[in-house]
Amino acid sequence: MAEEIRSLDALKEMVEEAAPEAAAEETEVAREPVRDALGRAYATGKRKDAVARVWVKPGRGQITVNGKDVAVYFARPVLQMIIGQPFTVANVSGQFDVMCTVKGGGLSGQAGAVKHGISKALSLYEPALRKPLKAAGFLTRDSRVVERKKYGKRKARRSFQFSKR
Repeated sequence: MAEEIRSLDALKEMVEEAAPEAAAEETEVAREPVRDALGRAYATGKRKDAVARVWVKPGRGQITVNGKDVAVYFARPVLQMIIGQPFTVANVSGQFDVMCTVKGGGLSGQAGAVKHGISKALSLYEPALRKPLKAAGFLTRDSRVVERKKYGKRKARRSFQFSKR
């Protein structure tokens, strides 16, 4: 090192001059879309005991769950809102058709599984959508499950009623 570095700015300039191309390549990871022969993206979503297999393709915004319309299968508006969240976050409402099959769990867990699957499938179909979906936390599986019942307990943690007399 022939020259002496006296400030942080000088050090920063020296590092930027040394490898400007390498820094740009490391931060930018080019992802390619993953689609099948029919132009669909597939992903599996999970929540509690529910597992959803989701296919996403360009369309008019129709969502089909187990062969039924989403409004018929998930009658509660809250569950329909949960399923629509990935589209609103990614600003692609009404641009993709979704076909999914769901097994296991209850309606709330199934809605969460479909939401997780849609988010993963959208990020595979269009890698540019990954950033907003990841920031919203939709690509992370919610790992909370029901705790098992222990012996000597009434439920998982609840004890039997105790009376001294």
